[in-house]
Amino acid sequence: MTTGFEFLEISRDGHIATVTLNRPKEFNALSSGLMTEIEQVSRGFLEDEQSRVVIFRGAGKHFSAGADLKEKTPPRNLVMQRRVAGLGGRMIKAILEIPQVTIASVHGAALGGGACIPTACDFRVGADDAFCGYPEVNLGINLQWLSLPLCVRLIGPARAKRMIMLGDRESAKTLFHWGFFDELAPRGELEAATMKMAERYAAQPPIPTQMIKQSINAVSNALDQAIMHMDTDQFLLATGTEDRSEGMKAFFEKRNPEFKGN
Repeated sequence: MTTGFEFLEISRDGHIATVTLNRPKEFNALSSGLMTEIEQVSRGFLEDEQSRVVIFRGAGKHFSAGADLKEKTPPRNLVMQRRVAGLGGRMIKAILEIPQVTIASVHGAALGGGACIPTACDFRVGADDAFCGYPEVNLGINLQWLSLPLCVRLIGPARAKRMIMLGDRESAKTLFHWGFFDELAPRGELEAATMKMAERYAAQPPIPTQMIKQSINAVSNALDQAIMHMDTDQFLLATGTEDRSEGMKAFFEKRNPEFKGN
């Protein structure tokens, strides 16, 4: 498995590997560098014979505040804009394709892309201080990164519409009730609760466990690519609207946006 990352910390305890998002001063905002490293480390688990469980967690106060909206991107032609905009989807796909059992250990904020990562994992353990949401709609853009169907499968279509259309922040208690979180733990006991779950799966025979995971994912994710292959192009379309500009301006000015449908 690849090591020497700038924005990730990788640790191992027996058959359990832990991937820690490590930009705590930026609330683990998902810069292009961090997303590239998550994609790389996820692909690296294909060559990892020892790990049976992979935990994703965030350093500092929050799991992840979502996409790094302060990151500056150079001008690119449309061909390269499409490729760059697809990085988030490639990251999520890489997590989905990790052979080992994956568990997200979520505390504090998990917003936007920071909520997409847990949905790409097999299981989610939430701290009682956790809150999740998809604020993209309030920035005038769609939820992309292949993540819309992942949310739908966890909480059902009506709740997914509410969560994604309104962009509200939902509490840990609500998310557990909806089935987004598999377990809840007090903040101080989150690590222990996550490790307890990880140890149970790590003790299972890895060959059938990983085959079962692959088969269930193949059944439940069968139509995802057919439905979501255009989400990057939808994003590029939305970013060119006046509503997108208004959403971003309102976000940084800390006010409610006034959308006009343009």
